[in-house]
Amino acid sequence: METETAQRVTTWLSDDEQRAWRLHLDVSRLLMHQLERDLQPFGLTNNDYEILVNLSEAEDHRMRMSDLAKSTLQSKSRLSHQITRMEAAGLVRRENCESDRRGLFAVLTEQGWETMRQVAPRHVASVRAHFIDLLPAGDLAAYHRALVPVAEHLREERGH
Repeated sequence: METETAQRVTTWLSDDEQRAWRLHLDVSRLLMHQLERDLQPFGLTNNDYEILVNLSEAEDHRMRMSDLAKSTLQSKSRLSHQITRMEAAGLVRRENCESDRRGLFAVLTEQGWETMRQVAPRHVASVRAHFIDLLPAGDLAAYHRALVPVAEHLREERGH
């Protein structure tokens, strides 16, 4: 009975809305796949790169693990496994938090910083080639404006 009620009140997507939604899904998946492929020669995944970016931009190249998990939208346990892999590769290390014995920091190593210096220009070139430069100049600002309320809504739903 609930399913019937839900179907009666559901506002189905129009053809235009359906096309836009499916194109968004396709572009999102294809773009992330391409960016991941472009990081592979460096032995990095998109998740690795996102963590390196966050740490490279953080004060003293360090972040509390809980803050890094929030920033990268990962669970604490998933981030912990990711950091373990990145530690083994020499890109990051963990340090205890002196003010909170239970807290840990993820810290960018010298090797991690050097990796960022090598990879970042190539990653930006990839983002340009596969996204930015394909959008008409006047549409970039409109695209940004269109996505801001979606991002804000989703952050609010997530509690961040």
